[in-house]
Amino acid sequence: MRTAPRGGWNVERGLVITFRVLGPGRAGRSLMAALDAVGGYRSVGAWGRDRSPVDAAHGVDLLIIATPDDVVADVAAAVHPVATTAVLHLSGSLGLDVLDGHPRRGSLHPLVPLPTSEIGAQRLRSGITFAVAGDPAARTLAEALGGNVVEVDDRDRAAYHAAAVIAANHLVALMGQVERVAATAGLPLDAFAGLMRAASEDAIALGPRAALTGPAARGDWETVERHRAAIAAMPAHRTELAGYDAMVALARRLSLDTAEELDPGIDNGNGPPSAGAAAEQVA
Repeated sequence: MRTAPRGGWNVERGLVITFRVLGPGRAGRSLMAALDAVGGYRSVGAWGRDRSPVDAAHGVDLLIIATPDDVVADVAAAVHPVATTAVLHLSGSLGLDVLDGHPRRGSLHPLVPLPTSEIGAQRLRSGITFAVAGDPAARTLAEALGGNVVEVDDRDRAAYHAAAVIAANHLVALMGQVERVAATAGLPLDAFAGLMRAASEDAIALGPRAALTGPAARGDWETVERHRAAIAAMPAHRTELAGYDAMVALARRLSLDTAEELDPGIDNGNGPPSAGAAAEQVA
């Protein structure tokens, strides 16, 4: 952190952290706008593909690589290292090894979708969780945005990112199936909005196991089979059935895990199959 030039002097803190963004896409521009709003940070610009990244780390405290994951390592390798500049990437799936060669390296991954720079800037300042690793500059930045900070080590990165993908991408894909199945009954997706919101809120407030309801949870396989028959009449029914069956199996697993906690005598799969385990094979 250096004393800012006269034009970037922060009245309250007296110091600002200067930064540059490589990759001015949705994530990069969202972060730039969010940091501009909270103060204490001053952008010296965003460099895109039309400019060589060789000197990008010069003259700034932070260099933020906001490119797609598959080019982060190549972009970082092209940047000439500067001992005093912290280089951060915004990838959830990558570790710090992609920044090898830079003395100060870290990662900052916001657990929130950033569909546009305007919406993204607001969400980044809404108290979300940031996963950080490496250089303390990553934690400092997340805290400046008012975020909740969790440390994720490189060895846990794949599991962490898998959970994030399930929480966001897979949830949206599941809503896509809700929309398609609902359409066969002449109903729009928003008819189920209250149900989806309440179920999500219950799962977060009570925990997924306590919030689980429905036929798979109670072993109502006749209802499950009626669902399967309706879905089998849809276009691309094999894909639709595979998705439905997978969720029935996950719901059943969750209900059985809950039952085992309440009654340790329930078959845990190491002995002969129980009635519940046999019923699970319906899915």
